[in-house]
Amino acid sequence: MTHVLVAPDKFKGSLTAAEVATAIADGLTSGNPEWDVTCAPVADGGDGTVAAAVAAGWSEITVDTTGPTGQPVTTTYAVRGSAAVVELASAVGLTILGDELNPLGASTFGLGTVIGHALDHGAREIIVGLGGSASTDGAAGLLQALGVRILDSGGDVVALGGGPLRSARSVDLSGLHPAVRETQFVLACDVDNSLLGPHGATAVYGPQKGATGADLVALEDAMTQWAQVVRAATGRDDSRTPGAGAAGGTAFGAMSVLGATVRPGIETVLELIDFQRRLDGADLVIIGEGSLDEQSLHGKAPIGVANAARSAGIPVLAVCGRNQLDAHHMEGAGISAIYALADLEPDLHRSIANAAELLRTIGRAVSASELATLSAQGE
Repeated sequence: MTHVLVAPDKFKGSLTAAEVATAIADGLTSGNPEWDVTCAPVADGGDGTVAAAVAAGWSEITVDTTGPTGQPVTTTYAVRGSAAVVELASAVGLTILGDELNPLGASTFGLGTVIGHALDHGAREIIVGLGGSASTDGAAGLLQALGVRILDSGGDVVALGGGPLRSARSVDLSGLHPAVRETQFVLACDVDNSLLGPHGATAVYGPQKGATGADLVALEDAMTQWAQVVRAATGRDDSRTPGAGAAGGTAFGAMSVLGATVRPGIETVLELIDFQRRLDGADLVIIGEGSLDEQSLHGKAPIGVANAARSAGIPVLAVCGRNQLDAHHMEGAGISAIYALADLEPDLHRSIANAAELLRTIGRAVSASELATLSAQGE
């Protein structure tokens, strides 16, 4: 029996990774009912990371927290044994704010609340998917939620958000959640920006969060001050460490105070879902995401999956909304063929609205085409 592993990322703005996988699988099995099709939705460490873990059998925990500017938010994290997977975007992500951006006042406090919940319930290995942050606060809010006190010159607690950190003069770690010292923290991300400087969190990502020229100056000053008080409290300086600028500097605070380590996003997710085991016996792997382009080649989930499949000697084909990779890039990524929704429906809005049915159509086409011979190579 031909075994096909369907392992796409989300089609952003259209379908989740699980929905993409299900639609492709439906098309494959309707075109060839004898095929054994397994779905393994993936993510690159940003939004969708928790969903990928849950789809792989992790338990889903629902928790009430607060969004970037304090609004009530209900989110989930995934647990398996003493390990937990937490996702920044679903708690304090930029999309939660919509058009109401707040570059100086947004914080990561809600993410800290979720982490605290996981610690309270026994998690001692916490994987945090970074990406899509609404704030530039260097994880100050996250740490405040875990009991850290950030004080100004008068001994008063500094308000939440990146901007107020300009007045920070000391950090009191005495109230930090006691479970932190016995917990391993892993940050899943793929950026190498530092916290400070022209390639730092503020300069590179601040404008995406609504920061204007004056805001950018204020935030850089705030992050500089924050780095100084954290160094005084911890004895370590991660402000120039590659990756510390991830998610508005969330990586910086997590490295310096929680002792977190950084790992590539897709590698982390593939390990979480035991992807290597899922490859066993597969004759064909189908990857996918909304847009396949040169950016996909740099740490994005589909190429990570393709690399793993290629290392195992399994042929790969891709499904996407639109394809901007040429034959040279396809070959370099180990992709045998690419099917794009745009080839079936050029109108972007109709393509997004009908993505599931278009994916089912592509699934049927794959099962009926000469590409079916790819999946028989191991037979």
